[in-house]
Amino acid sequence: MAGPSSVPVFERFFRSVAQLKVDKNDVRRFREFVDEMVDDIAVAGRNCARANGRDVIAPMDLPLTKGLQERMREFDKLEEAPDVRAVLAQVVRRPPADVTFSEDTEAVLPELFGGLGIAFARALRIADPEVVNPGTELWDRVTALFRQVY
Repeated sequence: MAGPSSVPVFERFFRSVAQLKVDKNDVRRFREFVDEMVDDIAVAGRNCARANGRDVIAPMDLPLTKGLQERMREFDKLEEAPDVRAVLAQVVRRPPADVTFSEDTEAVLPELFGGLGIAFARALRIADPEVVNPGTELWDRVTALFRQVY
C-alpha cells in the first residue's frame, strides 16, 4: 500500500503552519533544502560524537537550538504530522558520508525535518507578511538566511 503523495501533504503542511499556498516546484525546493539542512546538522552531530569518543551519533550530539526543539514539539502535535512522517518513510534517507545514526537519532529525523519545515514556512511569512504564494526570490532570500545560521 502506497503512502500519501508528497505534494498534497506538503501543500496542507504549508497551509496549516503559515497560511501559504505552495506548488510542486516549491515542494521539491523545500524538500531539497530541508534535506540539506538535516545533512548539515548530522555532520555537526558526527563531529560532536567524535569529540566525545563515539562513532555513532546520539540525539544529544545534534546541535538543536531551543527554537528548533520547540518547532519539533509543535510538529509532533500537527494534524499533518502523521502524513509527513509517512511521506518521509517512503524514501530511504541516507546520511552523509561517514555519518552513523543511532536508532534513537534515526527516530528523531522526521521530527527534525518537521521542525525545520515549520521554521522555514514561518520565516517565509515573516520575510513577507502579505505573501500567499511565495515566489523564487522569497524562497532564495529565506534559504540564504537559514544557511547563515546553520
